[in-house]
Amino acid sequence: MTLQYDIIVIGAGHAGCEAAAAAARLGSHTLLITQDMNKIGQMSCNPAVGGIAKGQIVREIDALGGRMGLITDRTAIQFRMLNRSKGPAMWSPRAQSDRMRFMEAWREELDQEPNLDLWQDSVERLLLDPEEGVQGVETRLGVRFEGKAVVLTAGTFLGGLMHFGELQIEGGRISEPASHGLTEQLRAAGLRTDRMKTGTPPRIDGRSFDPKEMGVQEGEDDHHKFSYMDTPARSSLIQRPCYTLMTNKACHEVLRKALDRSPLYNGQIQSIGPRYCPSIETKIVTFADKDSHQLFLEPEGETTNEYYINGFSSSLPLEVQLEALRQIPQLRHVRLYRPGYAIEYDFFDPTQLHHTLESRVIPGLFLAGQVNGTTGYEEAAGQGLIAGINAHQRTRGLAPFTLSRSSSYIGVLIDDLVTKGVDEPYRMFTSRAEYRILLRQDDADMRLTPLAAELGLATEERVALLEEKRAWRDRIIEFTKTYSIKPQLINPALEERGITPLRQGCKLFDLVLRPQLSLEGLSGLVPALGRLLGEIPSRRAEIVECAEILIKYSGYIEREREMAEKISRLDYVHIPEHLNYEEISSISTEARQKLERIRPRTIGQASRIPGISPHDVSVLLVLCGR
Repeated sequence: MTLQYDIIVIGAGHAGCEAAAAAARLGSHTLLITQDMNKIGQMSCNPAVGGIAKGQIVREIDALGGRMGLITDRTAIQFRMLNRSKGPAMWSPRAQSDRMRFMEAWREELDQEPNLDLWQDSVERLLLDPEEGVQGVETRLGVRFEGKAVVLTAGTFLGGLMHFGELQIEGGRISEPASHGLTEQLRAAGLRTDRMKTGTPPRIDGRSFDPKEMGVQEGEDDHHKFSYMDTPARSSLIQRPCYTLMTNKACHEVLRKALDRSPLYNGQIQSIGPRYCPSIETKIVTFADKDSHQLFLEPEGETTNEYYINGFSSSLPLEVQLEALRQIPQLRHVRLYRPGYAIEYDFFDPTQLHHTLESRVIPGLFLAGQVNGTTGYEEAAGQGLIAGINAHQRTRGLAPFTLSRSSSYIGVLIDDLVTKGVDEPYRMFTSRAEYRILLRQDDADMRLTPLAAELGLATEERVALLEEKRAWRDRIIEFTKTYSIKPQLINPALEERGITPLRQGCKLFDLVLRPQLSLEGLSGLVPALGRLLGEIPSRRAEIVECAEILIKYSGYIEREREMAEKISRLDYVHIPEHLNYEEISSISTEARQKLERIRPRTIGQASRIPGISPHDVSVLLVLCGR
């Protein structure tokens, strides 16, 4: 049987869901293929979305019309804004989600999309044409689906091999089969591939420990959330706390004695694991001087007894994991639902991709998520959204859609992958972005929703909300610049709060610049400001916060914007597509090799390749006629 589609998406994880939803909403007849339609949007590891830099990515996905933010808000059982003690450039939203409801919400979202079909099956090979590129897929059931573009988002399923101590089981996730054939086919077609490793901790029964013996981490109840839509800040689900505790010497001793049974240390696993999410075995070896490590118990849902032990990822045998956990006083009677394990899987060299995430080797093939060497739901979802958009653009003959490093964390992520490649699972951090003050979580809608509107991904409601927010933000800022403050009226209130009084009159804008003062705080002291803020029809806290950040950080924001504009000029200097780097004797051998391997499209991209010197960039500029 042969069926026709515009776009075929392989895999219904976080990347696949965003890719399929975006392509379908843009108007492409889209097919999403998954091995299990009951596992759509599955949280394979911890039941949480967001975190440092990852939360910014989710807000960007929402600003672009993606769905992860809305679904997280709808299924959250705890919300926190991380890094509040630092400046707003570092604030990062994070939510605990109900794992089952998260999947149900994604399934409901996809079921409501008229241009999207679902198919339960496993893809065994791509239909490739030597000249035209990808033409479709063939499944294990023998069905041929023909399409103009294919988006591969197979996660850890390509050649997936799980390790439970000495026990090895083929699979992409516990109790789910691995996928074979695609890696071999793509390698033969010219894609460079390698292996990576990740892991997950055991899940425990909440009835087998006493929360009163642990630290409690409650959620927050203010206006912050992931989506910019005018939706409730908190879901209707029961909000639940997380719990904190520490490992101890006895726990470490059990683990240390069993290291010869750990696949990470007995030679069973050769691939590279995530540096910033190490296993408990790696922690006790790398930090041998530490007597304890912090653990977080995260609820898996609103009503379930199941808890995820954040910080205890392990590939040791089941009995070792259980014995080690029971050395911790609070977990002395703990019972497991399932053990932790490590998993090895295939990934493809992302330097063989365009910034659209289309393969440079096979036209029409897009790759997103862990198959590109990243780790994390948010990184995968961001890539999936961009891949889905560009698959649609390609099939319609429209201009490619890319994001710059100064526009978004998604832009930083993709540029890092395409330009620098990966030698370990890549996760996003705020430190990877040069322009953190420009990429704050509070204004991703200002940066990206206009682009989504041009594409056709932003609804009229979303655009109207953005315009209302921008108008009120600008009105508040303009008011502070023109409203004069007299010392005799404000000083008594300042002195009462222990704040240095004014020596002379000033504009309200200058008063807001003081770190101890806020717009909301001043609204009670300056009646005209109070009346203005009282007129905001909705989302008052969000709009006021956005205006206040722009006021307090106006100098830093302007300097960073000027720097970004200056550096980004190199991204507009294009390198000839067929330039032969081997013939350029005036650049270093390392530069020739890396430029030939990555083949950057612009001077800006070339300058970001590790090992490319300022001299090499100067030579390229001359060759490009600059």
